[in-house]
Amino acid sequence: MAEVAFARTFLSSLDSRPTKLSPDHVEDPKTFPARPPYILPRMPVSMSRPSTALPGQERSVTVLLKSLRNPPLDIKLAAQPLSTSILAIKTQVAEQTRIPVDKMKLLHNKRPLVDSKILKDLLEGNAASATKIEFSVMVLGGAAAVMPAENAALAPAVASGKDALTTEAFWSDLDGFLLQRLKDEETARELGMLFKSSWQSSQGASLPGQGQSVAGAL
Repeated sequence: MAEVAFARTFLSSLDSRPTKLSPDHVEDPKTFPARPPYILPRMPVSMSRPSTALPGQERSVTVLLKSLRNPPLDIKLAAQPLSTSILAIKTQVAEQTRIPVDKMKLLHNKRPLVDSKILKDLLEGNAASATKIEFSVMVLGGAAAVMPAENAALAPAVASGKDALTTEAFWSDLDGFLLQRLKDEETARELGMLFKSSWQSSQGASLPGQGQSVAGAL
């Protein structure tokens, strides 16, 4: 019954008011009831502050590239942004060494990297605050892959058929393929040497500069 009484009282109060406000009606703000200010509740987790770094001031790291094999490499690339891709690193190395990008493999912690990886992906976790990162460089074909200065813009001729088996580039490419599939540098090297020794034995002659036996490979 209390709801019915309230409805009757409310309807009777509406009867005393005009049914429609005039177009020039103005309400006096002083007649508004006082209301306390509404304060938003505190968030359970504070919001992170936006980055104040200006363009060109993003965090960067130093990239060290080394190779103890032929050709030996020791390259330092300073101030590389975290968004730098592996392909961009390989391109910079190619400009300094004349090694074709497609003949180059970069390894991090003995694992080959794909060209789409970026430095930020490799610096997660405990290495997030690191200021430098080191890569191992594998050159497919060794020193033979380095293009001469006068022919740096031209791709070297590629042997085919049995002629390819007489080149060091073929066996280096095989090592790179085995490393990419096995992801174990030592096992890939041993298996590549075993394949090469078996081929040499089947031909009855060793290839130039490679006279190792199967026992020596293992």
